[in-house]
Amino acid sequence: MKNHIFFFLFGNLALTLTCSIKADVRLPSIIGDHMVLQKESNVTIWGWANPAEKVQVIPSWDDSITETSADSGGSWSVSILTPNAGGPYSMQVAGSNSIELKDILIGEVWVCGGQSNMEWSGNHGLQQCKDEAPNANDPNIRFFHIPKTTARFPQDRCEGSWEVCTPEEMMRFSAVGYFFGKQLRQKLGAPVGLINSNWGGTPAEVWTPRELVESDSELQVAASQIQPFAWWPKDAGLCYNAMIHPITSYRIAGAIWYQGESNVDIAYAYEKLFTKMIGAWRTAWKQNFPFYFVQIAPYSYGKPSVCPLLREAQTKSASHPNTGMVVISDLVDDVKNIHPNNKRDVGLRLANYALSATYGHKNIPHRSPQYSRMEIEGQKIRVFFDNAESGLVARGGGPNEFYVAGENGKFLPASATIDGSTVLVFTEKITQPVAVRFGFSNTAIPNLFSNEGLPVNLFRTDQYLMSNLKDTH
Repeated sequence: MKNHIFFFLFGNLALTLTCSIKADVRLPSIIGDHMVLQKESNVTIWGWANPAEKVQVIPSWDDSITETSADSGGSWSVSILTPNAGGPYSMQVAGSNSIELKDILIGEVWVCGGQSNMEWSGNHGLQQCKDEAPNANDPNIRFFHIPKTTARFPQDRCEGSWEVCTPEEMMRFSAVGYFFGKQLRQKLGAPVGLINSNWGGTPAEVWTPRELVESDSELQVAASQIQPFAWWPKDAGLCYNAMIHPITSYRIAGAIWYQGESNVDIAYAYEKLFTKMIGAWRTAWKQNFPFYFVQIAPYSYGKPSVCPLLREAQTKSASHPNTGMVVISDLVDDVKNIHPNNKRDVGLRLANYALSATYGHKNIPHRSPQYSRMEIEGQKIRVFFDNAESGLVARGGGPNEFYVAGENGKFLPASATIDGSTVLVFTEKITQPVAVRFGFSNTAIPNLFSNEGLPVNLFRTDQYLMSNLKDTH
């Protein structure tokens, strides 16, 4: 009987102690000291606590109190309004415990995604970053770096912490991302937060929710053709689940992207895959944010024409709503190096696109001339371009990298002359031309630019299958 009384009293005591213990309020790592919150927005602050526990969020910019209760699973979230750009501010998150977040800035937040050319930092030996480092003490630029990790299912948290821009932190961060962010910060006069989520070598499939790939037969086939490597994942969704999904509640201004080299062998599926990926990110964020990306650079791949086919797919992807592409074919100093050293101008071109298309700044050239249509004029073909209203210019001689084909589909090198914002292309070897190509090879570095200095995008006017053409370049 005494034993029964003991166990009854001990059990009730244990139950009482268990019920009286409250879990500490916890926050995801992306909500922390030094963070940048998107200005003039409804931003989400979220975390975990004891089920039914009341949580208060109190930002210092208006001292308002927003209160909620954790759900039965211990999750909670609130929406709060942010002011115009500024800071530093603080924020108190209080439940059974209290967390004070310090040195918060309000400004513009951008995600920097992709593979190695977005990942590449000053610590990879980039001279531009070494030269920049003494000027990189800027407390109005903040970095959040997500470590490389994968997950089979979508995660609700990731590792990382916000860091203030110093020479040391800049050298560790994406070079493209840094130069993009610096240009925005200077031109907008607002703090900038950059979220680094990239992994060298990764195909776009790993950044796309798995169900979108597995539900499409063409994407399934393409994904099955990706070769495995020991240094990066290849299966659909693995990086999305671990490195994108955990931050999709964090309000952003937009995303920049530099990727595609690992998809050149399956370029036929890239436009569909890439636009599905963009759509999935926007759905997860519940934002139709701008998405600006870099066309991959010329490089001597082992298979002919794989690079221009991927670049062509990227060009088609740029017609997807609220996207934009920058061309960098002129920023290459060695076509045997898949990582061009010039990352500063890549970042600046992305920033100029955002400044014009997102922030409404006027008179900033940001769109490369792009093929519009052609007209056959006897033995010549006249090529028309969009985004070339101020005219075209060739650097170092006449326009190069033009090729013309007749009815037999064999492309031969052609001469070209600029006529205002059009180009006349011809070769004496073809009396009845039917198609023209420009820069359509793995390693072509054309010399044709807009008068504002942006390179003309590659193109082909033929509708033949690549395998049926007798390419000579």
